[in-house]
Amino acid sequence: MAPAEDMVANPPSEAEETASAGVANTSPISTVLIVIAMHTEAAPLVSKFELVEDGDKSMFPKGVPWVRYCGKYKDLYINLIWPGKDPALGVDSVGTISASLVTYASIQAFKPDLVINAGTAGGFKAKGASIGDVYLTSAVAFHDRRIPIPVFDMYGIGAKETFSCPNLLKQLNLKVGKLSTGDSMDMSPHDESAILANDATLKDMEGAAVAYVADLLSVPAIFLKAVTDIVDGEKPTAEEFLQNLVIVTAALDQAVTQVIDFINGRCISDL
Repeated sequence: MAPAEDMVANPPSEAEETASAGVANTSPISTVLIVIAMHTEAAPLVSKFELVEDGDKSMFPKGVPWVRYCGKYKDLYINLIWPGKDPALGVDSVGTISASLVTYASIQAFKPDLVINAGTAGGFKAKGASIGDVYLTSAVAFHDRRIPIPVFDMYGIGAKETFSCPNLLKQLNLKVGKLSTGDSMDMSPHDESAILANDATLKDMEGAAVAYVADLLSVPAIFLKAVTDIVDGEKPTAEEFLQNLVIVTAALDQAVTQVIDFINGRCISDL
C-alpha cells in the first residue's frame, strides 16, 4: 500500500475506456472518488489509505479552498476531496452548494468509476437509528426546497433511489435507510413535515446534492452515513453532534475501509 506517484496525471479509468468503446462494462473498478464534507471526517481515511495532499491546484478553479488527497490503495486509485475551509470564516465548507461544486469539478477532473459520499448524519430513533450506526442509503431527497407548483414541487424534493449494491450489503454489516438533505442543522416544522414525507431515517447537509450531480453525469454513487445525533431525541442537535463526532467518525472510517476493500478487484456490476 503506497501513494500513487502518477495520481496527478490521473490515468483514465479502465471502466471509462471500456464504456466509451461501447462495450459492456466488465472491467474492475479502477478509480474511486470520495466526497467528504469535514476535515474531522476525512483525516482518518487519509491516514488509513496513506493518501497524500496534492499541492497542484490546476485541476480546480483558481481560488477555491478545495483539498485533494490522492493515492493508490491495493488496486484502486483513490481521490478524496474535502471542500476545505471557508476563506472568510475558517470553518468547514459544509452544505449542498460546496458539495455540488466539488462533486461536479472532481468528476470532470478525475473521471471516477464510482463516487462515495461518506459523512455523518442525524438519525431518527423512530426509524431505528442509534448513535454510531452506519447506513448505506437506499434513497435520497431534499427537505428544504419547497416549490408549491405542480411538477416543480417534485423537482424541489428531487427524490432518487441510490445505486443498488446487494452484494456489498450482503457482505457488510450495514443498516439501510433513506436520507433527507437540507442546508440547516436544526429542523423547522416545515422541514420535519418534509422529512416525514420523505420517509427518511437520516438527515444530512450534502447527500442529495452529491446524488444530483452524480446522476447528472451518469456516475454510480453510494452514500455511507454514520449517526452522530438523534434528531427526535432529547438532547440539542448541535450539542450531541459535537459530543459524538470523533467517536462516530471512527465507525465511519471502519465502514468506508470495509467498502473499499470489498470494491477492490470487483466490477460495478459485482456490487
